Formats: sequence, C-alpha cells, structure tokens
Amino acid sequence: MVQYLLPVILGIFFGFTSRLMLLRTDFRQYPTYPQGRLIHLSFGFIAAFIGAVVIPAVLESDWTAVTFFGLAATQFREVRKMERETLEKIDESELVKRGTPFIEGMAQAFESRNYLVMFTGLVTSLFTVYSIWFGIISGIVMLFVSKGRMSGNLISSIADVSEGEIRFEGPTLYVDNIVIKNVGLEQTRQMIKDRAVGVILTPNNQNSIVTLSHLGQRQAILHQVATVLGAFLDSGEPGLIPLAKRDLDDGRIALFIMPRERDFQQIKTVIEQVPVLDSALRMPREADKGKS
Repeated sequence: MVQYLLPVILGIFFGFTSRLMLLRTDFRQYPTYPQGRLIHLSFGFIAAFIGAVVIPAVLESDWTAVTFFGLAATQFREVRKMERETLEKIDESELVKRGTPFIEGMAQAFESRNYLVMFTGLVTSLFTVYSIWFGIISGIVMLFVSKGRMSGNLISSIADVSEGEIRFEGPTLYVDNIVIKNVGLEQTRQMIKDRAVGVILTPNNQNSIVTLSHLGQRQAILHQVATVLGAFLDSGEPGLIPLAKRDLDDGRIALFIMPRERDFQQIKTVIEQVPVLDSALRMPREADKGKS
C-alpha cells in the first residue's frame, strides 16, 4: 500500500484545498468565525480523505473498506440537518426572516460541497496512481470546477429591477399600482412616506414569473436587503415590516422595504445579487402542455 501514499496525500491536499475555496464567511456572518468554519473544515478534511482512499481500496480489492467509505459518505446528510436546525434557531431572532426555503437552500449547499470535495479527492487520487503530473493537473482542474460551483443563478438573470413609487390612497399603501397593505396609524404612514423605498421586479419570461411568485424567493430578497442595508424597524412594529406583493395580471413583484440606507442604486445592486433558490426555480415553458 506504500505505492498509494502519494495519490492519497495529493487527493487529500486538493480535496481540502477545494473546501477552503468554497468556505467563506460573508456579510451574513455565516458560518461563524472561528467555530463554524472549524466545523466545516473538519468535515471537508474527512470528505477529502474518503475520496482520496477510495481508489487505492478498489485497486487492492478491499471491498469491505469501500463499503465502509460509502457508509461514511452518507453521514454528510447530518451536515444538512445540522445547518438547517442552526439556521432555523437563528431565524427566530431575525427582524426580517430568511424563510424556510432560503434556509433549506443554504443547508443543501453545505451538504453538496462536501460531496464535491470528496469527488475532487477521488479524481486527483485516480490520476495520480498513473502519473503524479496527471494527478496535479487533474487536481487543479477540479479546483476550477469547484470554484465554478460557488454560486448559481441570480435575480439579475431572471428579472429587471426598477424603482417604484411609494404612495397612499387613504390607508392603503401602494408601490406604483400594486396594493401592498393597509396602514391604519397616521404616524406610521408618515414614517413610511419619509423612509420607505419601493422596488418593482419585472420578470423576463414565463419561467421568471412563476419563479418570482414563490413566497420563499420573495422573502429571501427582503432578508438580503435588510441584512446588507439595515432595517428601519423593531419588534412590535407590524406596519413597518417589509413586504412583497404580486401583480396578478403581469406577474410583476412590488417590494416595500424600510432600509437604513436609502440609495436606490445600492438597493438595486443587492437585489440583483440575491440567489435564485432551487426550491423556487420553475420552468413551465419546458413542460408539455398539449399545445401544438
């Protein structure tokens, strides 16, 4: 087994390096530093080790070891469960919540990245068995593949973002011509006139209309804006809570938000960078609806 020492080392190195590239603590301060990052890096090292030793085990016909590695890999589902439970607890204290679909998407991303790390270690180990240079080249290629998996589609790819007019007709709040809610207190209405910003999301096509109609996707947008630009509200202020409403005729989405930073260009940039949730993505145009 000594001849497999170098493939295993290179597999672990490139696999763990890919996990380092995929792990970052961004403006959401998640995963936390250093505890959260240490947990994920530990899982990443285990995933890299599993992927790196699979090829030597197969070549030595050690099927017991292969079965054990397969069993160990299934435990990465616990990563998803751990992230889901942690984020759900954190969400209880948020003024503008992430929402269950956003949480599930984040948990799924953390789980899938461990599988990507495992595959990086496996591919690197496989090619290193035949040639160390092939192994190094394949490891570098897999790092670029991992980097490309950092993010998916963004709101900017499915909708146009423009500013909407905040106005009242009596107690009814509108963004352009889309009804948001009723605001009973005059003091709250005045505060909204002074501080609120309206945003209109115009879908690019039929798929985008259905995707943006997803409540979880809308909540993710509101949470992202509140996280980056702040939220001008506190607990017990239902009249100031950001909302997103849909125009049933054309599928446009109106956002009522109360950010601390009211520069619309900043707001637009933040919204355009919100990820499209996997659970919200819909493609009705590709479905067979019996049309000729």
